[in-house]
Amino acid sequence: MADSLELAFALNNAAPEQIWDVIVVGGGPAGATAALYLARADLKTLVIDRGLTAGALGLTGRIANYPGVPEEISGAELLYRMRQQAERFGATFLQDKVQSVDLESDPKLVFANTGTYSARVAVIATGSMGRSQRVKGEDELLGRGVSYCATCDGAFFRGQEVAVAGNTDEAIEEALFLTRFASRVHFLCPTPQLKAPEHLVHELTAQPNVKLYLGATLREILGTDQVTGVRVNLRSEGEIVLPVSGVFVYLQGGRPITDFLGGQLPLSETGCLQVDAEFRTALPGVYAVGDVLCNHIKQAVVAAAEGASAAMSIEKVLRRRKQIAVDWSK
Repeated sequence: MADSLELAFALNNAAPEQIWDVIVVGGGPAGATAALYLARADLKTLVIDRGLTAGALGLTGRIANYPGVPEEISGAELLYRMRQQAERFGATFLQDKVQSVDLESDPKLVFANTGTYSARVAVIATGSMGRSQRVKGEDELLGRGVSYCATCDGAFFRGQEVAVAGNTDEAIEEALFLTRFASRVHFLCPTPQLKAPEHLVHELTAQPNVKLYLGATLREILGTDQVTGVRVNLRSEGEIVLPVSGVFVYLQGGRPITDFLGGQLPLSETGCLQVDAEFRTALPGVYAVGDVLCNHIKQAVVAAAEGASAAMSIEKVLRRRKQIAVDWSK
């Protein structure tokens, strides 16, 4: 992965009180391309995304068939280039996790960890890395030691031992935040290697109060009224129990990520969002693109094309024109 990725997705100044033209939730190929086209049309565009390797493209090791990129490239590097290009046209990227939305309000409201953001139009581009199954004990102990947001709850675990489960840059950055408070952070990586930029991996392993477990599967979160520990299966050692007071879960799966929508948009039988030919959902001013739709071949170029198409449709609506008339080639 290129050294330039160390600068990827830095936190930009996105003032919560500002009303954006468009907020894109999700920064994969669909969301990043939508942001590129929207910003190029001089629309104030904010992209809120969990991190460079939070989605399917960012986790892809090698890509050799993306048009215009003849060399073999990692998915994270390709995505970084997309985001850089969108930023050059004026799009703002914010690394954060969206907790909920109000898509029926005007403007649309997006509630993230760092604040509440509003826009005339919302684009859902969260992909399909959602989890269909929870770890045993996760739901029962949610809010009683189980958390999905270290920046929200980390201070409650000052001087205590905690566990972080995941393998992406989002998981690492949350673990690094926890090192300010926890006496020890047990980092449970389910794969043989961390799927994150090298600088983040080095920063994590350099922390004296972090213990990294590679090939570690979180089997159960223990406790009755509060978390008391985790049961973990290690590929090299078998099953162990770690006594911790908190568990921060950043694991991924293969379902469309729609939980933050709170049932405001209809889903298909397979849990996918439904749109028309211009990628409009059932709510006015709300669009959806990419793998969250589940109706296309899962290729980055296809998701990017959907992002571009939705952006042109949005520009037409916001500028109150009947036909797309922007010269997108310049």
